[in-house]
Amino acid sequence: MFLSDANRFFKRLQAKGKRKLEEKQKLREKIWETLEKKGVARFPLPVRGRIPNFEGSGKAAKMLASIGEWEESEVIVANPDYAQKKVRELALKDKKTLLMATPKLKEGYLKIEPERVGGKEEFASTIRGAFKLGEKIKELPPVDLIVTGCVAVDLKGRRLGKGGGYGDREIAMIKEKYGNIPVATTVHELQIVKKIPWEPHDQEVDIITTPKRVIRVKN
Repeated sequence: MFLSDANRFFKRLQAKGKRKLEEKQKLREKIWETLEKKGVARFPLPVRGRIPNFEGSGKAAKMLASIGEWEESEVIVANPDYAQKKVRELALKDKKTLLMATPKLKEGYLKIEPERVGGKEEFASTIRGAFKLGEKIKELPPVDLIVTGCVAVDLKGRRLGKGGGYGDREIAMIKEKYGNIPVATTVHELQIVKKIPWEPHDQEVDIITTPKRVIRVKN
């Protein structure tokens, strides 16, 4: 009896988890399609399967660079996606140490020091440039601000990545090691949705910037 009850309970959990995954993927597809149909998706195209780059991503990065948490930060860790390329460039121009996750975290992190890339910040903010001008590190130093990419986000700070789980793992790992560090993302207004399907392991953001505004999440 106990075994059959446990099996039924486990099957319900599996079914619930499957539904959440399906809801998340449906929302991703909707956002990717909307960005392209509205003509705001930018290189690299198509955006399906990616953290989408968008019209005004540079303005959203400048919005992020205007807030107090950015100004007070000395070390910023950022995702490698093209949508946040300007964020990484501005970090180096503002003389901040940039830690960049390698794609899918296959080679850990790269550390790019601003004094090593003087005048080459734009190149250093690319994946190829970071590998050339940065150095691979085995262990992350203390971090002041985490910047993550999103396919979609809601006003509660719940984020939706592209489906690999790397962003969630990265944020969770850094917070476990260094505490409650602020997490920010840059998105287009069309990427802000009413509700993100959420699971307990999903990580959240504290700050959202778009080309038009700064949103501080209140939980």
